[in-house]
Amino acid sequence: MELQHLRYVVAVAETNSFTRGAERCFVAQSALSHQIARLERELGAKLFDRTSRRVRLTAAGAAFLPAARQCLDAAERAVAEVAAAIGEVRGRLTVGAIPTVAAVDIPLALHEFHQRYPQVRVGLRSGASEELVEQVKEGVIEIAFLGLPTTARPQGVHARELARERLVAVTSQDHPLAGESEVDLRRLTEETFVDFPAGTAGRLQSDEAFAAAGLVREVAFEVTAAPDFMAKIIRQGLAVGMLPPAYAAQLAGVATIPVRDAPGRVEYLVWSRSGLSPAASAFLEALSTSPA
Repeated sequence: MELQHLRYVVAVAETNSFTRGAERCFVAQSALSHQIARLERELGAKLFDRTSRRVRLTAAGAAFLPAARQCLDAAERAVAEVAAAIGEVRGRLTVGAIPTVAAVDIPLALHEFHQRYPQVRVGLRSGASEELVEQVKEGVIEIAFLGLPTTARPQGVHARELARERLVAVTSQDHPLAGESEVDLRRLTEETFVDFPAGTAGRLQSDEAFAAAGLVREVAFEVTAAPDFMAKIIRQGLAVGMLPPAYAAQLAGVATIPVRDAPGRVEYLVWSRSGLSPAASAFLEALSTSPA
């Protein structure tokens, strides 16, 4: 079984298309299809169900995919370790981040890292904090930037606290609260809210604060890990929100109001406990963080 065959399977699985999978691998679709068919004969099982409209993994393919990824990661890690032994940093680095991270200028940090280590292929994944922690634990990504309520701490990963902050209320510019110098949670219960989905770390920050104060609010709009869309709802005057102040300051067309008894959040940098690639170790060192 050749590594290239595994790359083809992963590419088709991730794109749900033989055409796009071939484009990702820079091969003709006919060649990719032939090699996957050859692998299926070797395994004695079909990996994909193909129709004229879609491609999807079979049960055998779903079982094969994690092992294929692990083999490719191991091969890539081996090449990177050899390079590190002779003083080079190369390979792949995937970083996860919540959209509202503010303690670190991630694009700038990645730019500077790429300038220093141009042979490292860098990927960035966005998601909710709890999802990113699981991805670090599973080895899908090695490093992530999170935001959690003050009552929580990342579990099963190495973690470094980056910053603590209190959320601010965000309204449309013509909202009655827009001119206020300060507001409290009790006054905010008179408003309709837009927030992240219930149970997520981004939502818990506010839910816990209102609950601790014995207050109930109405969340009429839920937005999945997309605070820019949340801002659009706020600008239309449909709802108010609560966001980190550094992130809210970047939004156009909204007003921000300090909240006297505001929810707090802690930003964390987290990384895997199971050992890091040379690229991940170098990135942590660039952030003045010991990977140990």
